[in-house]
Amino acid sequence: MTDSDARNTIHGGANDASRTEREGVRTAAVSGTPAGAGPKTVGDGEGPTGSGGRAFRSDSTGHATVHRVAKLVVFTVAIGAVIGLSAGLLFLALEGVQILSMGHSEDPSHPGPDGVPAWRIVASLAAAGIIAAVAWYFLRGRCRHVPSVAKAVRGDDMPPVPTVVHVLLQIFIVGAGVSVGRETAPRELGAMVGQKFGRRVRLDEHDMRLVVAAAAGAGFAGVYDSPFAGMFFAVEMLLVSAHWDVVAVSLGASCVSAFTAGFFRGRDAFYVLPAGVSFTPSLVVFAAVSAPLWGIVGGLFRRGNQWASARHARGSAILWMLPCAALLTATVAVAFPQVCGNGRATAQLAFSASQTSESVGALVAVLLALAALKSALTLLTIRAGASGGVITPAIAIGACLAAALGLGWSCLFPADTVASCALMGAAAVLASSQQAPLMATCLIMELCHLPADLALPIGLCSVIATLVARWLMSRLPAVTELPTVVEMASRKHQ
Repeated sequence: MTDSDARNTIHGGANDASRTEREGVRTAAVSGTPAGAGPKTVGDGEGPTGSGGRAFRSDSTGHATVHRVAKLVVFTVAIGAVIGLSAGLLFLALEGVQILSMGHSEDPSHPGPDGVPAWRIVASLAAAGIIAAVAWYFLRGRCRHVPSVAKAVRGDDMPPVPTVVHVLLQIFIVGAGVSVGRETAPRELGAMVGQKFGRRVRLDEHDMRLVVAAAAGAGFAGVYDSPFAGMFFAVEMLLVSAHWDVVAVSLGASCVSAFTAGFFRGRDAFYVLPAGVSFTPSLVVFAAVSAPLWGIVGGLFRRGNQWASARHARGSAILWMLPCAALLTATVAVAFPQVCGNGRATAQLAFSASQTSESVGALVAVLLALAALKSALTLLTIRAGASGGVITPAIAIGACLAAALGLGWSCLFPADTVASCALMGAAAVLASSQQAPLMATCLIMELCHLPADLALPIGLCSVIATLVARWLMSRLPAVTELPTVVEMASRKHQ
C-alpha cells in the first residue's frame, strides 16, 4: 500500500474526531463545565492521524503545555537537522554509486547516463538487479518487516537496522540505473528517526503520529530542497490535517532539514528550464483544457502502481524477477538511456524540448516513447520486488506527454514555451497519481525555482487532474492483494 492509500481510512478518523469534539462542546454548554475539562486521553478526539490536530494541552500549572512544546521544538530543530544530515549523506551515497557504476554524476546539465558505453549500462543494471534481489530476499525473509511510512504513522514499528539496509538498497539500485524514484528512502529513514525520538521522550499517541509524519516529510524535503512539499506530504497525504500545530511542526522540520541537506547537494534547481517560462493567460487555458488528460494518465499510473505493489514478488520469486526487470531496463537503456534511474533525465529532456529541433515529429515520437517506457519499466520493477518511489517517474511521464502536446500548442500561442506546457503535465500527473494537488504544486515550484505567478496555472491543472483521476479510479476495477506465501502454504496444509 502506498503512502497516500491510507488517507481514506484516516479521513474517517477525522470525521469521528470532529463529531466527538462538537458533542463535547454541546455537553459543556448544557452542563456548564468548560469544554475539555477533566482528564483527557488520546481516545477523546485526539487519536488517529487526521483527527484535525489539537490545541496545546495545559493543566493548572501549565507544566504539561511547557513540556509538550519543548519536546516538539527539540524535534523540529534537532531532529530536523539530523534528518537533513541523513538526506545529505544519502545524496552523497547516490552520487558515489553513480560514479562507480556508470562513471557519471547526476547534475542539472548531465542528469542521465548519456554517453556511457552500452556495456557499462548493461553491466551496472545486471549487477544491481542480482545484488538487490539477493539482499532483499534475505532482508525480508530473515529480518523484521520494514513497514511503509503510512503504516509507521499508524504505529507500526520500524526496526532500525533492517530499515537502514532497506533504505541503502533503494539508493543503490537508483544510482545503478534501476527505474524507480529515490524519494521513498529518505522518507522512510526520517520516519524511523522520528519514531525513535518520540519513544525516547515518551510522546503520547497523537504527538507520536505527528512527529513520525513530520519526520517523513522532512526527509522528503531534505532530498529535494522542497520544504513546502515536505510539509504538504505530511499534512495532505499522511495526517490529512491542517491544524496549526501539525502545520507548524511539519513545516519547521522540513525547513531545517532542507537547509541542512543543502550543504551537501547544493541549492541549485533540480530541473533546468530554458528562458521564456512565464505566466500568460493562454497558459491558464492550456492548464484547464489539458488537465483531464493528465488526470486520466495519473489515475491509470496510480492504479498500475497499486497493481504492482499488490503483486510484489515474494519469497524466492524476487531472485529471478528483479534481475530480469533490471536486464530489460538495460536493454531499453541502450537506445534510450534517459529511462535509467529516477526519471530526472527523462523529465529534463522534456523540459528542454523546443520548436527549433530539426524534426518535431521525431521529437514527439521520442517523448511519447519515453513516457510509455518509463511508466512500464517503473511498474515492472516494483512488480519484480524492488522498493522505491514513483514521484519523480510520475513527473517524467507527465512532462514528456505535456511537452509533446506543447509542441503543437506553442505554434498557436508562441508566448507559451514547450517547457511551460511540460510543467503543467508534470505537476498534474504527479498530483493525480498521488491524489495530492498541494504537494505536487509546491514540489514543481520548488524543484524548478519557478516564479510565484505560475502557481495559478500549475495549481489549477493539478486540482482538475486530481478530481478527474478520482472519478476515473472509482470506476476502475479494484486491486486486491494476493495471498502471502505463508497464507498459501497454510492453505495447502488445511
